[in-house]
Amino acid sequence: MIMRGIDHQQGDMFSYLSPEQRVRKDHPLRAVRAMTDEILERMWPLFDAMYAEGGRPSIPPEKLLRAQLLQMLYSVRSERLLMEEIDSSILYRWFVGLNLDERVWDATRFTKHRDRLLEAAAAKEFLAQVVERARAAGWISDEHFTVDGTLLDAWASLKSFQPKDKQGTAPPDDSGNPTVDFHGQKRSNETHESTTDPDARLARKGKGKEAKLSYNGNLLVENRNGLIVNAELFEANGRAERDAALVMLEQIPGDGHITVGGDKGFDTAEFVNECRHMNVTPHVAQNTSRPGGSAIDARTTRRAGYAVSQKKRKRIEECFGWMKDIALLRKLKHRGLLKVGWIFTFAAAAYNLARMRKLIPVPAAS
Repeated sequence: MIMRGIDHQQGDMFSYLSPEQRVRKDHPLRAVRAMTDEILERMWPLFDAMYAEGGRPSIPPEKLLRAQLLQMLYSVRSERLLMEEIDSSILYRWFVGLNLDERVWDATRFTKHRDRLLEAAAAKEFLAQVVERARAAGWISDEHFTVDGTLLDAWASLKSFQPKDKQGTAPPDDSGNPTVDFHGQKRSNETHESTTDPDARLARKGKGKEAKLSYNGNLLVENRNGLIVNAELFEANGRAERDAALVMLEQIPGDGHITVGGDKGFDTAEFVNECRHMNVTPHVAQNTSRPGGSAIDARTTRRAGYAVSQKKRKRIEECFGWMKDIALLRKLKHRGLLKVGWIFTFAAAAYNLARMRKLIPVPAAS
């Protein structure tokens, strides 16, 4: 077992300047660092349970999570480049918690120790603590929410999507990059799976769109400030978004009446009935082209709150856009439901911290 390292930063006796002195007082990362440190302090019991009492000290989990957060906030495309940036940047060193003369970890060691966190519930707990911090500040609505899902491209090639029963197939002409002819083949998730990422599923964003190996990432967002209150990653199938929505709605604390907005994909009799059974009013967009018509009627759509929910629900696309473009989740770099779900959840927490920084009241000028 590896002993948990100590998250401690102090000025070296031979160092003339500390990172703290070199980062300006009004830098945007200061507010993010302050909130992050507060949250990480609450996670001490989880960290202590993950590491042995004795053994060789590891990289402190607090530093690992700060570095992972930094990678998402600044769109650093790889762990190797992240280590180089931390080594050369005073700002990055300060945020992670390293002094100017401390040696930065090599990318292999960082990834190895980071994977220990990927196997734990650290991301879920981190997001929960971020949400609790926002709720304590009065930034989160307890009544009005929006739900939606998106496809995330898996780190797997379509060439890896092979028949589950490989009997009778000829050996590849090139084991590293084989020639594959898909023409005339009928491929589906029932008969085929990826040899590099078996959890990925073949899915398309809509009619006429290209099918790709994907995961389904789902968010529950509150409507006051557009903060993410929950995140779930499911296999990409036709029911993933609605199933994930019901799971996340069940986890909302309290038993008061709430509303949930959504697009036309949630306008099904099954989803609407389940919401009403949970004391949730479905403010979903009406799909009048569906056989049998919309599952909601004028009793819901005539209310002013329905129009507000329809306006607010579009803000969830900002969350997905940030996570894909800034946190670099448009093309995943991890494989398997467990690891991809961890990264997706942590990216949701990173988005919240970036958003919450702008919600902190600015002190009045004296």
